[in-house]
Amino acid sequence: MPAVERTGPVQTPAAPRLRNGRKRRKGVPAVLASACLLMSAACASDDGRPPGGNASPTPPPSSASAPAASSSPPASRPPAKGSVEVVSTLTEDLTSPWGLAPLPGGDLLVSSRDDATITRIDGESGEKTELGAVPGVAPAGEGGLLGLAVAPTYGADHLVYAYFTTESDNRVARMQYDESKPAGQQLGAPDTILRGIPKGALHNGGRIAFGPDRMLYVGTGETGDTGLAQDEKSLAGKILRMTPDGEPVHGNPSADSVVYSWGHRNVQGLAWDGRKRLWASEFGQDTWDELNAIEPGRNYGWPEVEGEKGESGYVDPVAQWKTSEASPSGIAYAEGSIWMAGLRGERLWRIPLSGTPDEEPLAAPQAFLKGKYGRLRTVVAAGGDKLWLVTSNTDGRGTPKPGDDRILLLKVR
Repeated sequence: MPAVERTGPVQTPAAPRLRNGRKRRKGVPAVLASACLLMSAACASDDGRPPGGNASPTPPPSSASAPAASSSPPASRPPAKGSVEVVSTLTEDLTSPWGLAPLPGGDLLVSSRDDATITRIDGESGEKTELGAVPGVAPAGEGGLLGLAVAPTYGADHLVYAYFTTESDNRVARMQYDESKPAGQQLGAPDTILRGIPKGALHNGGRIAFGPDRMLYVGTGETGDTGLAQDEKSLAGKILRMTPDGEPVHGNPSADSVVYSWGHRNVQGLAWDGRKRLWASEFGQDTWDELNAIEPGRNYGWPEVEGEKGESGYVDPVAQWKTSEASPSGIAYAEGSIWMAGLRGERLWRIPLSGTPDEEPLAAPQAFLKGKYGRLRTVVAAGGDKLWLVTSNTDGRGTPKPGDDRILLLKVR
């Protein structure tokens, strides 16, 4: 049986390797210790237990083509900040939180995977107001109500997008959020813009985000059917790019397809850096979890390769981790680095960027908050040097403590 979301004790990490095969720079204890033993993947989930993880919208460019990523760094780029601290706990007692989407003004929307509800969190007080339940969601295994995204046009249309699992497939739908209605009844009927994404008990992907081009990007999983990742006609094991109406975008590899890249096992993290380059986190199986720099029409290898192999026709990851160290879900960009939430790894990874494709990453990844808050599902940029971080201890694979699950406010220093 294919491996699915993993959990387990925090392990001593092996040394991640650079994309060109050289060992990473020394000096970060969290990534320079000896390799840990791998857990068996025969009957595990992506974080190690049997089955029962958003970018802020930006102004539009001049066209709907894929955002152009500049390869040269700015003339005077400030150094990336190198540590993070928890400023406060915004709210507690959330049930199986998964997606997180900031609203204009600073409040947050959070999805409950298992309850299929969307809740508004006051960005100052942490007060919770349930908007309502999303009809048609069928939570099971790793499926349910997953990623959320707020439309770039939210100020005019109040549209909220969601990725969720039904009895037959995974879908992307949009709903109008009407604040004038009573709490619990504020979500309009779902308008499905994309259906037919294969579902499974595991590997449902689920992260959605609007990019700098104001197009919607979707990370999917291969459902445990590994061959789907290499099938360009399947929506499974892919990163998808579409208009806000769910249509293929000019500049996609195939004009009539929303498929943007393929060869993915289970994508649960999407973010853009300061140079508009798309990054994605991906669960490995037996050996390597990955952070990938995404380019349209490229093949990221699964199941033919896992991690860095240097094989022709496949894109190697920019960074990779032993599966016990990460099980990466959400990612965000802030202060010159990608920040990656780890489920089984129970830590937040910082991957400092150089700004030059052939020289990524700038230095060895660093781990923070190791084991302190348990499993970490989602991280979202909160503006400037701040991050929102969502724990994931009530999803059936963690060990909940009083107050779980919670949203933390972090400051990058």
